[in-house]
Amino acid sequence: MNIEELRNKKISVIGAERSGVAVALLLHSKNANVFVSDFGKSESTQQHITELRRSNIECEFGGHSERVYNCSLMVISPGVPMNAPVVVEAQKRGIKVVAEIEVASWFCKGSIIAITGSNGKTTTTTLLGRIFSDAKKKHVVAGNIGTAFSSLVLDVDQETVVVLEVSSFQLDFIDTFRPNIAVILNITQNHLDRYDNSMEKYAESKMRIVMNQTADDILICNATDEWTKRKVQNAKSKVYQFNITRNIENSAFAEDGILKTKIANDVQPIIAIDDISIKGEHNLQNAMAATLAAQLVGVKPAYIKSTLRNFKGVEHRQEFVREVNGIKYVNNSKATTVEAVEMSLKSYDEPIVLVMGGKDKGNDYSTIYDLVKQKVKAIVATGDSADIIVKNFENKVAVRKVETIGEMKPNVESMQKTIDMATSLAAKGDVVLLSPACTSFDWFKDYEERGIIFKQLVNRL
Repeated sequence: MNIEELRNKKISVIGAERSGVAVALLLHSKNANVFVSDFGKSESTQQHITELRRSNIECEFGGHSERVYNCSLMVISPGVPMNAPVVVEAQKRGIKVVAEIEVASWFCKGSIIAITGSNGKTTTTTLLGRIFSDAKKKHVVAGNIGTAFSSLVLDVDQETVVVLEVSSFQLDFIDTFRPNIAVILNITQNHLDRYDNSMEKYAESKMRIVMNQTADDILICNATDEWTKRKVQNAKSKVYQFNITRNIENSAFAEDGILKTKIANDVQPIIAIDDISIKGEHNLQNAMAATLAAQLVGVKPAYIKSTLRNFKGVEHRQEFVREVNGIKYVNNSKATTVEAVEMSLKSYDEPIVLVMGGKDKGNDYSTIYDLVKQKVKAIVATGDSADIIVKNFENKVAVRKVETIGEMKPNVESMQKTIDMATSLAAKGDVVLLSPACTSFDWFKDYEERGIIFKQLVNRL
C-alpha cells in the first residue's frame, strides 16, 4: 500500500475493541477519513466512544448502518468472523477487506517475527520477547497476545524486531503482510465452527502466514506435526525445523537430554532439558521454536539459556493459584482447544477435578476420552457448552453440570458456583483445574477475564 494514498481515503473499521480502536487512530493520524462501527455494546463502549471522539473519529455502536459501506477499504478486528454479514456484504460490493495487522504492517520499518499455531502461541511469543529483553535486543511484543500492532508500529525503527502472536482470524484477511521469520508451532483441531468444520480450510488459513514470503525469508516449523508437514512443502522460504530427535541441518532438537540447535552446520548445545523452567513436551517444543528464532536474529546461546532457566510461563497457562485445605487450584483459562486440555492433563500425577466448558468451537472430545478416564476423577461442565460436555463424558467419569445464572458479563455468580461445585468434588491431594477447551465468550469478554475472575474467587476461599 502506498501510504500517500491513505490521505482522505474513506475507511471503515469494524470492531471497536483494542485492535479496532488502535488501527482507527493509526489511520486517522495518516489523514484517512475513518469511520468505526461495532455491532455490540460492552462495558468498555463508553471509553472507546470517548477515545475515538477525542480524536474526531466518528463511530457507531449497537449495529452496522449503511454508512459502513461508504468506503473503499474495510478493516476488521480479529473477533469479526469472515462470514459476518457486514464482511460478506462489503465483499459483494467490491470493497477491499483487510485485517488490522495488515494495515499496521504497511507502516512497519523493523523486521517481523510472526508466530502462529493452534496451541502455544502466547507462551512462545512471550518467551521470545523475554529472551530479547534479557539479551538487551531492541524489540516490541504485540498482536493477538493483547497489544495491538497498530498501537505501537509508528515507534518501530529499523533496529527493532517486532514479535507478533498471530491467529488464523488475523491471517484470513492479510494481503501483503510478510514476516521476515514465520513460526508455525502446530496445526490441530481448533475454531472449526468458523471454518465450516473443515480442517483443510483451517490449515490453509494458518498457512497464509507464509504466502508472501520469498527465498530471503525464514519459516520455522514443527517437524512432527502432521498438518504442518503436509502444508509447508510449498513454502518458498528457507525452512528450519524443531521437535526432532536427530541431528540435521537447520533444526532444534533434543539429544542426550540437551536442547541443541544446528544452524549452518554449527551444532550449539543450549540447555539441559531438565533445566528448562516451563515443563512438559509442549513447552519443550515452544522453547525450541523460540530458541531458533532468537539465534537467527543474532542472540547468543548464553542469553537463551539464562531465559529458559528462569522463565516462569504465562498468566492463564498452567498457572498455580493457591492451595486450600490440601486442594491445588490451577488456572489454565488459555486452554481453548481440546489439544491444550490434553497437554494440561498430562502435566499432573494427582487426581484432577476438571472444569470444562464455555463457547464450543466444534470440538472433537473423543481424542481425550482415554486420558480423562485415566487422569480425571470428576468434570464440572459449565457455560453454553455444558450439555455437550455432559453428553461426551457422562459415561466415562463423574460429571456435574453448572446451570448458568443470568446473562450478564462477566458472569461472576456462575463462576463462583462452578468453583464451589469443583471444590465439593475434590479432596486433599487433588487438583482443581480450569482447562475449558472452549472460548470464554459466553460468560466473559475473553480468556483473560475468565482467568482473572477464577483467580479472584479462588483467593477468597
